[in-house]
Amino acid sequence: MGFSSKALVFFLVTMMAAASSMAATYDVGDTAGWTIMGDVNYDEWASSKTFHAGDTLRFVYNPDCDNVLQVTSSDYKNCTKTAPLATYWTGNDAIPIMGDDDHFYFICGIPSHCKVGQKVEIQVAAHAPAISPPLATPPPPSKSSSSFLSCSLLVGLVGAATYLIFMH
Repeated sequence: MGFSSKALVFFLVTMMAAASSMAATYDVGDTAGWTIMGDVNYDEWASSKTFHAGDTLRFVYNPDCDNVLQVTSSDYKNCTKTAPLATYWTGNDAIPIMGDDDHFYFICGIPSHCKVGQKVEIQVAAHAPAISPPLATPPPPSKSSSSFLSCSLLVGLVGAATYLIFMH
């Protein structure tokens, strides 16, 4: 019951692809979105999540009333909007968490919005999440349904790779 090097390579490539598809998409503010309405506490929201490189933040808002500025730590603390690292204004902005930074900072650039709490600090976990078996229940509402689909795909790929390795 040996296995070929082709099967081993297939298995390794499949596992790497599956691991990269485990990234999550987070709707900032969950169902409330990115807004000053409704007393959303973005610090509380962010602290209840574990973010990893490769995840995506989705800011959903009314572009006539809000925007998203990615800023430095200092500009975040002072609500300074004059030199943003990036500016978003579509109302449905998907921003990937990429690079070596362990913190990302976002504010609303509309006057006074940041000062009343429309800002969020994203702390990125030091290491990528370990691959684990999928949950028996769907993921929490704040994650997109694609995470659940990715877990199901992972189980199928592992099963196919195991079959190839041990049956050939």
